[in-house]
Amino acid sequence: METTPRNPARRRMLAGSASALAAAGLGAAGIARASDAPAKPGATPAATPATPAAKPLPPYAAWKDADSVIVHSANTIETRRSAFGDGVITPSRQLYVRNNLPPPDAAILNDRDAWKVEIEGVKQPRTFTVGELKTLGMETLATVLQCSGNGRGFFPHKPSGTPWEVGAAGCVMWTGVPVRTLVEHLGGLAGTPAFMTGTGGEVLPEGLDPKSLLVERSVPREAMQDALLAWEMNGEPLSLAHGGPLRLIVPGYTGVNNVKYIKRLAFTAEQSPAKIQQTGYRLTPMNAKPSPDQPSVWAMEPKSWINAPGANGQPVKAGRVVVRGVAFGGMHAVKRVDVSIDGGKTWKQAALIGPDLGKYAWRQFALPVELSAGQHMLVSRVEDTEGNVQVENRFENAPGYINSSWRDHGLAINVS
Repeated sequence: METTPRNPARRRMLAGSASALAAAGLGAAGIARASDAPAKPGATPAATPATPAAKPLPPYAAWKDADSVIVHSANTIETRRSAFGDGVITPSRQLYVRNNLPPPDAAILNDRDAWKVEIEGVKQPRTFTVGELKTLGMETLATVLQCSGNGRGFFPHKPSGTPWEVGAAGCVMWTGVPVRTLVEHLGGLAGTPAFMTGTGGEVLPEGLDPKSLLVERSVPREAMQDALLAWEMNGEPLSLAHGGPLRLIVPGYTGVNNVKYIKRLAFTAEQSPAKIQQTGYRLTPMNAKPSPDQPSVWAMEPKSWINAPGANGQPVKAGRVVVRGVAFGGMHAVKRVDVSIDGGKTWKQAALIGPDLGKYAWRQFALPVELSAGQHMLVSRVEDTEGNVQVENRFENAPGYINSSWRDHGLAINVS
């Protein structure tokens, strides 16, 4: 069984972020259990439905915190809304998991530095081991990692696929070699390729067309400027669950473009012929079939949501509380976040708190408010530094991708 070691430095960062909350006078307000509604005289108590048994964590992710996640399937694990906490970095044990194919055998981690990746579409193409990549350069970068389908559970037409709500996202630190450094080392690009294409190292079933299953994604060439080939996440060797021993990180782009177990990085004139690129992860209109001429799911949009108080049915007591959550700009830094406690009728600017880890990371926000007893709809809305504001309503599409709606992501709470 793979385990992930504790990292004292990371714990200090998480604790420091929470301390910033308290120092700013924005410490978590107390909460109390709401009283049960009295039963009507003579009424027959309703039977309490049996709670379905939680699915177990798959062996490759058995080190995850089972109380902090929802296991949808062996390849889809969601962070609970109440488990994001007050730190800017999402702990690895609580970070979501999404695999398009089962991960390779854990034996690939036995000698991490021996993993090989081919670099093509450059003037001096060659194959590197991870150990060799480590001699070329290194950067550490914080990014939001978000599944393309995060928020799918809010689409009324119930698209096929995992019904993620807010938990297929996290903010993590990656360490690796910048792709631009690698390209420079190899003499630059060969010609003017339009795309950067990453190929995953999952084992494909025999007897099927490889293109139908291959995890291979192409993104615009410009994405290479901030991309990494990463071997560490949150200060620890990259786990199998998150793409170890080597993963392509494309900041600002949805999770599927951050190819796990990368074995080939190529600069190409055309997008990958793999199904996952040609017809998968396309913004397909309702009642239409996916096709290559539809927009590909690439860059993320400005998005925010509230995680407290009251997430996952936690009780909230009337009085002063701190509304808090996370916000990111996708391709640009966060400028401001506004919060509403009445479903968007009135807004007040929240404070951005904690460390600013760069434009691709998310920011924590907090706003002290007074909540009266009753029902409240808490919503947030982010604006990035380019003036792009989080959309009110989702863009309807058949697969349920890129839901950035502030209205959909509202948190309904009952205050007692």
